[in-house]
Amino acid sequence: MAGGIKQSFDDDDMQENHEINVTPFIDVMLVLLIIFMVAAPLATVDINVDLPASTATPAPKPEEPLYVTLKDDLSLAIGQQTVDRNSFQQQLDTIAKGDKQKRIFLRADRVVPYGDLMEVMNLMRGAGYLKVALVGLETVPTTTPAAGAAQ
Repeated sequence: MAGGIKQSFDDDDMQENHEINVTPFIDVMLVLLIIFMVAAPLATVDINVDLPASTATPAPKPEEPLYVTLKDDLSLAIGQQTVDRNSFQQQLDTIAKGDKQKRIFLRADRVVPYGDLMEVMNLMRGAGYLKVALVGLETVPTTTPAAGAAQ
């Protein structure tokens, strides 16, 4: 017979076959391989994000806000005055009157790389100003995302 079972004509008992059939194990392994091949690219984050706009409820602004602006040419301005990066900390201390608890509103042009924005934040942190608020465009949400939907 084709299955490897030997029949004895002397008695009606069939002889036991001690071989393991590995075909189902191979099938399971191939299915798992396909599942991991499909799931692996989905585990990586590759999403283009446009950060400057925000639909968050705007926080109340103080009477005299202190704005630090990072322009598209990577020059810095405190309020309306353009300052050099070397004298940025002294100028910030002068304009903030040494109040390290004052909230500073950081604005950056849309084309400014994220690394340059972080560099300015590090300059402010190095000067002792830890209360930094990022300024974005205030937009009205067009649709409300469904509860539990991935964003």
